Amino acid sequence: MRYGSAMIDLSQFALFFAAALLLAVTPGPGIFYVAARTLAGGRAEGVASSFGTGLGGMVHVVAGAAGVSALVLASAELFSALKLVGAAYLVWLGLRTIQIARRDAASALAGVAPASIGPRRAFREGVVVEALNPKTAAFFLAFIPQFVNQAQGSVALQFVILGFVSVALNTAVDVVVAFAASGVREGAAARPALVRRLREASGGAMIALGVGLAFARRPSA
Repeated sequence: MRYGSAMIDLSQFALFFAAALLLAVTPGPGIFYVAARTLAGGRAEGVASSFGTGLGGMVHVVAGAAGVSALVLASAELFSALKLVGAAYLVWLGLRTIQIARRDAASALAGVAPASIGPRRAFREGVVVEALNPKTAAFFLAFIPQFVNQAQGSVALQFVILGFVSVALNTAVDVVVAFAASGVREGAAARPALVRRLREASGGAMIALGVGLAFARRPSA
């Protein structure tokens, strides 16, 4: 396959696609955020947050191709700053998810419809969740270069193409998660206590991921 000044070997691409697909279905901050957002606001918010995490992933792809991510990972101070901001944001989202889940459950019992943040805000939060995760940058810089061949054209262009494919797979999985969580939400509509527990579990998972991110070590050179 040729894209502009870059050419990608089909056998290598098939191997990359299989590995990227396997990694895409591995639960991470994006998947848990999409699930929590869908359980809280429905399918539209879940799908919007899926595309938000996709755009956040592309931030890392472009930064990686430009060398910015390598600079962040090479600097202990920059890496620590980014990971702590990302970790704090994930923990805050998790705590807020649990708090709102309990509030909405109480409102449902009182016959009051829960408030929705809307697809636009869900999209923006999805972008931030993924863009502030330095482990995503580390993944792209460790994973994608294994499938880049300097003899086949522009390295930066190959990086962007493969990164886009990986992000597209991640986004597709997130959309599937949004539809699945929407089905669970609709099926449990008459059981607000169950919806609350599911949302609390998603919030707890985001908190755990945030704590794990806070203690993540900078990849060695």
